[in-house]
Amino acid sequence: MYKPKDLQERISHRLKISLGHLKKVITMVENQEYCIDVLHQLQAIQEGLKKTGNLVLENHLKTCASESIKKGESEKAIAEIMKILERKNL
Repeated sequence: MYKPKDLQERISHRLKISLGHLKKVITMVENQEYCIDVLHQLQAIQEGLKKTGNLVLENHLKTCASESIKKGESEKAIAEIMKILERKNL
């Protein structure tokens, strides 16, 4: 079983999996496969990208945001994160 070594490798691995799934869906559409099957695959891609985005956000909170807070720039860090979270909920 493949086990990524660090967060960046995990993120890269997840993105490559999503890319592979997307290529498969493109082929499915070109082959005019059953719409419900295409929709299931699209949902899987969306969920994978959502989980990848959460990993990137977690990394940002642990690194960039925490450094900004330590520098006394907490308002800026919080505003930046809130802006992303608000967009996620659309």
